[in-house]
Amino acid sequence: WTVTYRMDAKHRTEYHLRFQEFVKYIQKYNLVTSGAMTDGKGDRGKPPAAQPEHYLRIVDRKSDGSVVLRGSKWHQTGTLNSHYMIVMPGQRLSPNETDFAIACAIPVDHPKLKYVVGRQSCDTRSTESTSFDVGNCYYGGQESVILFDDVEVPASCIFMNGEIDFATELVERFTAYHRRSYVCKAGVGDTVIGAAAEIADINGVANASHVKDKLIEMHFLNETIWATGIAASHSSKKTDAGSYEPDTTLAQICKHHVTRIPYEIARLAHDLAGGLVATLPSDADFNHPEIGDLLSRYVQASKSADDRRRILRYIESITLGRNAVGYLTESMHGAGSPQAQRLVLAKYADFQSKRTAAKRLAGCKDTETPPLPPCSSKS
Repeated sequence: WTVTYRMDAKHRTEYHLRFQEFVKYIQKYNLVTSGAMTDGKGDRGKPPAAQPEHYLRIVDRKSDGSVVLRGSKWHQTGTLNSHYMIVMPGQRLSPNETDFAIACAIPVDHPKLKYVVGRQSCDTRSTESTSFDVGNCYYGGQESVILFDDVEVPASCIFMNGEIDFATELVERFTAYHRRSYVCKAGVGDTVIGAAAEIADINGVANASHVKDKLIEMHFLNETIWATGIAASHSSKKTDAGSYEPDTTLAQICKHHVTRIPYEIARLAHDLAGGLVATLPSDADFNHPEIGDLLSRYVQASKSADDRRRILRYIESITLGRNAVGYLTESMHGAGSPQAQRLVLAKYADFQSKRTAAKRLAGCKDTETPPLPPCSSKS
């Protein structure tokens, strides 16, 4: 929103009006959109111009203003659940890389798009006849590679076309929103904490002091994610375009916490669950005519064997299995890997002002002495 507004002001384009009309259309029909930013990148030591096949790019510009796109986008969570995707450049671009500076809306069922769904740990369990070994009995997710086989996009759906001077700004503004949105991992963390508390109760150790302390630690860590995400939104500022954008620094801090905290929460969940979270026999074994009853008898604790199995499978799924893609790996790399946040933090840290404040308080000679307050004895 803000970038199209600023591009129009500088280049006298019509991107902002187009984008406004697109948003009205999406809102009118209650449609779902997804953002497609990540390119394959190939050899990270080479820029897009040196290896164009690894980046989504314009291969033809037509006289009516439409463009033809070729390439791919990677790690696309939920695109298959959407109606439209909005593709964007994913990095700073050089003057000879205008073909990579493309932002546009494309219907996900475009005939020239192909989707390749990624494998997930334990994913075939969802095809089994029972739900016991799935872990999350109701929800899953998918990540796909999107192949663009000369996809034609009309001018009305194009919101950036060669404006390399706004590529970096688009990435930074988008990722501030996106990294703040990783507050959602606190919601997933709530279910992990709940499962850990439940398995501790089933195991008969809920009142042990060290168990209580570990659950409190998990809660403390999880609420830290929530706090930084909410703080980023609370500190948002209105732009000249009329939209509000979260505080850039706090958004990075939210996401940077997310690259670490879910892993520690998962570790503590493993600690409380015990080794059975990784060695539990299959549901087929528990239904085996010869050994099934014995297994159920031995697995039963303060609650039924079935309840214990289901909670263990949930912890396994969210920390090791299919749902770990969303809770752990996505927490690490989604919306940018850890170093991406650190680069933005370094940009806005303003260490010089901090140094100046410290030197002034310490009485260093090369800093100005603040004026004495009115109540000073020297007044």
